[in-house]
Amino acid sequence: MIDGKWRTLLLATAMFNLGFVIWFSFAPFTGGIADEFGLTVAQLGIVASAAIVAVPIGRILIGPLTDRYGAPVTAGFTLVTVGIFSIISAYAQTYEVFTVSRVIASLAGITFVIGIQHVAEWFEEENLGLAEGVFAGVGNAGAGLGAYFTLPRIFGEGWSGPLFATNWRAAFFYTGVLAIVLGIVYYVFGEAAKSEEKRLATKQSTTVKQWLYISTRYGAVVLSVAYVMTFGLELAMNGWLGTYYREAFGQGDLVIAATFAATFSIAAGLLRPIGGYVSDVVARREKDILPWFEGRYREQWTFATLVFVVCTMFGMTAAGLTRNIYIAVVAGFFVGLGCAFSEGAIFAQVPAMFPNSAGSVAGIVGGIGTVGGVVYPLAFAAPFLPNLHVGYAIVGATMIPILVLSAWVFQPHIAEEATTGGWFVSDPGTSVDTVVADD
Repeated sequence: MIDGKWRTLLLATAMFNLGFVIWFSFAPFTGGIADEFGLTVAQLGIVASAAIVAVPIGRILIGPLTDRYGAPVTAGFTLVTVGIFSIISAYAQTYEVFTVSRVIASLAGITFVIGIQHVAEWFEEENLGLAEGVFAGVGNAGAGLGAYFTLPRIFGEGWSGPLFATNWRAAFFYTGVLAIVLGIVYYVFGEAAKSEEKRLATKQSTTVKQWLYISTRYGAVVLSVAYVMTFGLELAMNGWLGTYYREAFGQGDLVIAATFAATFSIAAGLLRPIGGYVSDVVARREKDILPWFEGRYREQWTFATLVFVVCTMFGMTAAGLTRNIYIAVVAGFFVGLGCAFSEGAIFAQVPAMFPNSAGSVAGIVGGIGTVGGVVYPLAFAAPFLPNLHVGYAIVGATMIPILVLSAWVFQPHIAEEATTGGWFVSDPGTSVDTVVADD
């Protein structure tokens, strides 16, 4: 029998990976879908946009629900619901039914929050960063390696398998079936927490008043805006880089342009565990790597990675202005590296800072973080810019206030009360985030 924490990590990672496959499974098949329903580019855009907008709202809501009812319940319910509507979308005969079913199926993206909470309920504080990094890094691969790479190869143009003669219908149907099966497995074999004491401590921190209190603490606010400039940036770059390499450098070969863009995705997704692991190491060894935040070890590493992200954004502009696409691709890889390290560091801090409210805070941080994926592309492609290279520096400049806020919160005397000090809401109703000792 697999030990509880490793079983939890395995279940959570499988759920998140499949969740991202389903969330992004629409993208590889847009051509065939448009032809079958007679859709315009604008109508395709509505489906894609609605699917992205639904996820942050869902993440914010699922966080406290997971804290209250436990990950096996919310994971099982989410996966079965997503699976059912993915199957419905496979049989859809009208644009309206297809759109609604795909938007609900896209809620597979909220599995990130469920998994973050579940892993935090089982792993000791000193190993949280690595565990959450493995979960998130391998799970994120579901978008690139799963949806964009694997699905089109399994369900290719010449697909003529059982039940469906249309490749995208088959892809939606079979991934939906997998989601239902995994949802049942998760519910049956998953355990909410490693001890009843830990489970009760988490459950008791899920009132509306508690949620409002937690969401306005210095720690939750700064980690949320930091996630905007990291995960939000990752979403934006994933959607933009193929266009950038094609339009800014005249790279007309779509396969080559996509391959260049994939170097960013690989760095941003698969290197994320390193960010969490380093956070664990500096915390365990009590290693001061920055003199300004003495004794705040995870905060030091997080701040260093955020500074690195900002520097790489200005580096992207400088690389682009050389007009050498290979230099620009290398610069893009370093942006992905910065995103990976920062995201790993941030989600090492979330459960470490809020041990009994990991789901709620993960929902807030994960939900708000997606804002960058909507806003940053507008700056990258702004029509008033002299060229497509300058947008990166503009975005980098907008990140500087986040660095300033982070520097203020990460000061030792502020960081010590980051879970109790905050704005607007002063009374939590009951005590929050009293750390439950590890077994």
